Amino acid sequence: MKGNKAMVLTFAEKCKNILASNWQGYLNTIKADAKGSKGDIYTSKVNYIIRKGMPYIWVPENDLHNMNTIIDERGSFAVTSPFPGQLGGLLKSMKKFPARVALTGDVVPLKEDKAKSLGEKLQQVILSEQKVANDFTYTVSGVLTSSCTSRRDALQELLSEDEKYTVYKFDMRSCTYIDGHGGNFEVDVEDFQRSKADLLAPFSAELIDGINQSEARRRALMLFCIVYMNANAKDAYIASIDRKGFNVLGKVLPQVSKGSVGQYEWKRFRFMFKEEATDVETFCRQLVEMEEEAIKMASSYSGLG
Repeated sequence: MKGNKAMVLTFAEKCKNILASNWQGYLNTIKADAKGSKGDIYTSKVNYIIRKGMPYIWVPENDLHNMNTIIDERGSFAVTSPFPGQLGGLLKSMKKFPARVALTGDVVPLKEDKAKSLGEKLQQVILSEQKVANDFTYTVSGVLTSSCTSRRDALQELLSEDEKYTVYKFDMRSCTYIDGHGGNFEVDVEDFQRSKADLLAPFSAELIDGINQSEARRRALMLFCIVYMNANAKDAYIASIDRKGFNVLGKVLPQVSKGSVGQYEWKRFRFMFKEEATDVETFCRQLVEMEEEAIKMASSYSGLG
């Protein structure tokens, strides 16, 4: 499973993947009213898309951000890597957070014609991703069959006429990658702008949810921990994916001294692909190949092969 290439992405690539894989984030602006700035921070969850590396944010018409940015354009924007379904509950029970990106910059409203143009581009993004999904092979459909999460459906709601939005461009000044342990890593803005998101990133939430909702696929993750990592797992969830591989949270027995009895604990494992998964098809094909390989290895160990 291990090649000569680096096992993980650069921090800039991780940030790009997180932004490309999600569609919701937390926008923070400085509270204001008709008399001016109040100095406190106002936060709400908003939807967004990424265009040419820049977040464009849809803020509901009655949201306080619209007043705040008239007085002070400064803001920050935080986005986490997707944690759909059961994964969110597991991370919460562990008191862990998914990796996330924190941006600072200016929240600049788009003029009506540019907002309309962006809405048309959003429709193109949805249609493009839907076309890719319609062409998925049986292997991909098998992995996604249990998923209840769809980025496309969430973005489609932004085009509904039931709710009015103001669209903003987020002019980024700084970017920070925050890992699952709370470690902060400053990312050079030029590095961020040069890096590209994985082509499978827009489908990350769907893939993670589809795998974690399937008991058969989770049993395969447990088997990965056993045969590839020599870790006796009694449960497992996929936590994140990228073109180089994926991370799994496995419930395993820790290494203990002779004669002592350990409690099961959740531990993170990194699994590498033999080749980079440039798209969803390659990701799913290699995942299925790993499942088949792991079953053969387990059978040979038990003398059944």
